[in-house]
Amino acid sequence: MWYHPGEGSLKFSLSKENYETDTDLAPQSSDDMFYCEAEAPSTDEKEKPSQEDSETDLEIEDTEKFFTTGQRELYLEACKVVGVVPASYFIRNMEESCMNLNHHGLGPKGTKAIAIALVSNTAIIKLELEDNCIMEEGILSLVEMLHENYYLQELNISNNELGLEGAKIISEFLQGNISSLWKLKLSGNQFKEDSAALLSQALSFNYRIKKLSLSHNQFSDIGGEHLGQTLALNVGLESLDLSWNHFHVRGAVALCNGLRSNTTLRTLNLSMNGFGDEGALALGDLLRLNNTLRCLDISSNDISNDGASKLSKGLESNESLQVLKLFLNPLSMEGAVVLILSIKRNPKSRMEELDISNVLVTEQFTKILDGVCAIHPQLDVVCKTMQGFSARKILSLWMNPMKLIQGYADRQKISVVEFFKSLNPTGSMTMPVGEFRKAMVQQNKVTINRYQVRELIKKLDKRKGMVNFSSLA
Repeated sequence: MWYHPGEGSLKFSLSKENYETDTDLAPQSSDDMFYCEAEAPSTDEKEKPSQEDSETDLEIEDTEKFFTTGQRELYLEACKVVGVVPASYFIRNMEESCMNLNHHGLGPKGTKAIAIALVSNTAIIKLELEDNCIMEEGILSLVEMLHENYYLQELNISNNELGLEGAKIISEFLQGNISSLWKLKLSGNQFKEDSAALLSQALSFNYRIKKLSLSHNQFSDIGGEHLGQTLALNVGLESLDLSWNHFHVRGAVALCNGLRSNTTLRTLNLSMNGFGDEGALALGDLLRLNNTLRCLDISSNDISNDGASKLSKGLESNESLQVLKLFLNPLSMEGAVVLILSIKRNPKSRMEELDISNVLVTEQFTKILDGVCAIHPQLDVVCKTMQGFSARKILSLWMNPMKLIQGYADRQKISVVEFFKSLNPTGSMTMPVGEFRKAMVQQNKVTINRYQVRELIKKLDKRKGMVNFSSLA
């Protein structure tokens, strides 16, 4: 890989005569080498490089006039050549698996220096570069690096003013399916409809990206149509975040149509858009046909009780959805009742969490919910502070569940961990949240209600839908 100042690429070379360091560097194998030839940066060339000038071949040549250098020295020399101050945090953490350079003010040239050093780095698998104003030149450098680095798996380049030109570069890169990246965050990059078309084209054939965030962009209904077509073709995405965009009914219908034939997407975040009740109708039809989605977030989408009724039609037959978030929609208790009764009518429902936490409910609702949970003990419904509780019920709600379990364990002369492991058919220290909730509600050793179970789950290190008992050992 060679760097020639003024071209704006990652071509970087360092001649032995011009490279000065206080430390002697041991030669490395040719597989790990990074050859450099130091050249003073031109002070006259400040013009922004074109994409054509920036396209380079990253290669290593075996020749006597070149020599290898360590990554730290390589980065420092790269900073010197491109004319930026080295990031001390990067130097200190080059051997860590996660490199967090969010909000470091790198700019395009600082990003280029980082990219040069990362070509041969085998330690870093997660790179955070949010809010660094990397722009087109910076994303070009990162893409060049990713053509050579097969260790980096997660990349966050959100809030970097990439715009249409950045979308073009990323789209061309994604179509190649050449890197090891499986998680990519592109939030807040001023992507509009034309960017949606480019990214959709690439994602239609990309199978490596599993988790993608495109939140806080400016996609509207036309963008929804592009992305909907992508979802019908994509065979890799498992998680997609499209929150905080501008999708309305037309975009909602297009996205749902695409998802009808999708068989890989598990998690979809559509919160903070404008689906409305008509969009909820499309979502209800989707839930009736799609048995792949497990988590759907449609919080703050202007969905009323009428929309909840349309969603409930899908919930009556869906066999895969586990989490449905409807927070900050204009629902009342009437809509909440419709939703939980639709779950009750579905014997194959796998619903574990229904978030309607802005809906104020009464004791009448809790009685209906008790009946639903008798059929689906894995279900937890999060709603607003309940009214009409007696003092005794309030006391029961806030009683520390761990103290109750500890008391039982002491009487039985067993450990708390042994109690929890006895609930797990596998006897292991971890358990899916839904199965744990069901086991806790159904066990008869400790009297505990579902609200206390919810608090218990929060204390048991919930990660990726799992509870972990090892923290109690």
